[in-house]
Amino acid sequence: MIVQVDGKPVAGRDGQSLAGVLHAAGIVAWRQTRGGAPRGLFCGIGVCFDCLVTVNGEPGVRACQRAAADGDIVVTGES
Repeated sequence: MIVQVDGKPVAGRDGQSLAGVLHAAGIVAWRQTRGGAPRGLFCGIGVCFDCLVTVNGEPGVRACQRAAADGDIVVTGES
């Protein structure tokens, strides 16, 4: 399975969350707080908002809760 992350192909496995795909690819921070602190996967269970990404044009998706699908287009740093 391949997802596009900020225009680059990233390989993942069936059943992985988007956060899992990002982490496995070595991408551990994909947005910033207003103060500039890096954020990525924190709680891993959908309680916090640190892992937000835009998926297929839908902003505010929790990467830890969304199963990755082949062909997903993920944009970081927008949500």
